[in-house]
Amino acid sequence: MSKVRAWAATAAGQKLERYDYAPGPLGAEEVDIAVEHCGLCHSDLSMIDNDWKFSAYPLVPGHEVVGRIVAMGSQVKGLRLGQRVGVGWTSSSCLHCAPCVGGDQHLCGDSRATISSRPGGFAERVRAQWVWAIPLPDDINPAVAGPLFCGGITVFTPFIEYGISPTSRVGVVGIGGLGHLAIKFAKAWGCEVTAFTSSPSKRKELLAQGAHRVVASNDEKKIAALAGSLDLVIVTVNVPLDWQAITSTLAPRGRLHFVGAVLDPIPVQAFSLISGQKLISGSAIGSPTHMARMLAFCVRHNIEPEVEHFPMSRVNEALDHLRAGKARYRIVLDADF
Repeated sequence: MSKVRAWAATAAGQKLERYDYAPGPLGAEEVDIAVEHCGLCHSDLSMIDNDWKFSAYPLVPGHEVVGRIVAMGSQVKGLRLGQRVGVGWTSSSCLHCAPCVGGDQHLCGDSRATISSRPGGFAERVRAQWVWAIPLPDDINPAVAGPLFCGGITVFTPFIEYGISPTSRVGVVGIGGLGHLAIKFAKAWGCEVTAFTSSPSKRKELLAQGAHRVVASNDEKKIAALAGSLDLVIVTVNVPLDWQAITSTLAPRGRLHFVGAVLDPIPVQAFSLISGQKLISGSAIGSPTHMARMLAFCVRHNIEPEVEHFPMSRVNEALDHLRAGKARYRIVLDADF
């Protein structure tokens, strides 16, 4: 196809406009995917607004894509035309560096992000290296699956990477698009789950999602009562909180793990870590293998993101809905070009 129809920001903070672009020749290891659905992630907002200072315009957002393969390069392996796949934050990696050969392709220093180095999924087509086009199991609803390829894998990865067991006690800070999936994963993993939220009105929903208790993130007394009890606390927010108080909830060898892009420094006293051999860490997304494992886990435990749908032609309305903090809990755009 000579032109791809899309929605793009032409400058930081601007509303998206209809935009056509020429995709260029298809690479030997690349696939073109006809977009059916694309999740709307807070990272899309951050890129539109240039919060991270590396956005380039015109910018076509969208990195939680579900669609069908419509073209394949000559070196594509293990995929077929017409197959439904998902693409997340990463669209390619070198495949020959130590992380790639070791199965950590998401840590490749030469990886390319779907929306920072090429047009993303707010479009009728998106392009990716075949390794990052993850086959969607037949038992997963494609209309709601998009958020799994960024928000889902982001909170699923810590359970694999850090040996979380069914007897672990897990806290989730911030119950939005990422946090509600973290609750569902932790409950299905067998963990005792504590949800920390700034919206007490969500309590009934969070208990239904799998939380065993809900704590207001500004309730000092209830947070203090959890001192020394949690093995893993997953932080999904991107705003500063009382990190010392949250660190105090960790059990010996407990881990405070950041998946939200908190831009301010994280002030924590060294002795609060030393005395219990506690850890602070962070991660983003996961490898293609981890994505496939996550999808299999979702099928086994009947886990789906809770989403609201907007036609892609109403993308600016959807963005305003997300900016206002009204999304319950993730937004999916349905392609309607």
